[in-house]
Amino acid sequence: MKVGFHSPLPPARTGVADYSAALLAGLRKMGEVEVSAKQADIHLYHIGNNQLHLGIYRQALEQPGVVVLHDAVLQHLFLGSLTQTQYIEEFVYNYGEWKRGRAEQLWAERAASATDERYFRFPMLKRIVAASRAVIVHNAGAAGMVREHLPEARIFTIPHLFEPPAEIDPLAPMEFRRARGIAVDGCLFGVFGFLRESKRLLNVLEAFAQLRAALPTAALLVAGEFVSNDLERACVPLLAGPGLHRLPYLSERDFQVAASAIDVCVNLRAPSAGETSGIAVRMMGIGKPMLLTEGPESKAFPAGAFLPVPAGIAERSALADYMGILALNRPIRSEMGQAGIEGIGSLHSVETVSSLYWNALCSTAGLSASA
Repeated sequence: MKVGFHSPLPPARTGVADYSAALLAGLRKMGEVEVSAKQADIHLYHIGNNQLHLGIYRQALEQPGVVVLHDAVLQHLFLGSLTQTQYIEEFVYNYGEWKRGRAEQLWAERAASATDERYFRFPMLKRIVAASRAVIVHNAGAAGMVREHLPEARIFTIPHLFEPPAEIDPLAPMEFRRARGIAVDGCLFGVFGFLRESKRLLNVLEAFAQLRAALPTAALLVAGEFVSNDLERACVPLLAGPGLHRLPYLSERDFQVAASAIDVCVNLRAPSAGETSGIAVRMMGIGKPMLLTEGPESKAFPAGAFLPVPAGIAERSALADYMGILALNRPIRSEMGQAGIEGIGSLHSVETVSSLYWNALCSTAGLSASA
């Protein structure tokens, strides 16, 4: 069987590119896989909620195959690529003529789409799901979104993969902390990735400021690029506070050093687009306790590897409580880290995930796994 593989790949600065590179290597151990193939027995399309994926989305409609929804909300893909008329008609196709007024309102108020929950309540998946031979998602929340748009859709839920990082100098994480004046016995929290409103960074910074006032050895690393200028302006005063350490987008090697240096990773997502966080998987895979937004996207993660933070008005107080508990309890951090290593290593390995993909592709193509 020949598989056509369609996805952004490194050096594209996106988690989907890194994920796809690891998956591509795993699939090629099982059979013939060609990147951007014109002809294949089955095509595999990786779709996300940004303009990097627009061409792949359109190709998936023209030459249907199996679609991987890394984000199960495509609102922002359409807001950034369609005209007003096209957007409204796409919305009506998904939700019916009686929703035309809602479409007009969402288009008019689209400047708020990054944080307004209304946009996340309308994923606009119907066209790509209806056109595809099957859909792959990474969690039960995303599967539910797909079924709401097309109950008869053929869905495979496959865990997000974990690729063990390359070895680094074991002294590098200690040097990372020493260079920044972070106490050996201090708890270093970390936030990584593209910094957008859904990362809930303002609440993270405010909760950390509360912790730091009570525990001067605590520290917080914020690493990544701001996607929103408004969010960056709002965060600047808090980022200048005591115990805060700021880094830009990190190379793979620098990311590994920083990830190894932290004690706890904070990785919130609200509103959620049905995505499974690659950063969360990577961090748990190397034994870092996690603070994650409570929801169906995180339910399948290893029990005991993370603490669920409720979205909404209780978010900041829960964050402050959890950060305080973890900062003061090294044994709890160690137990959570071990739970992550064991759970991610068994369920999310490249070999396991690649095998599940290959079986899904063969089944959809009507071929045996050995064909």
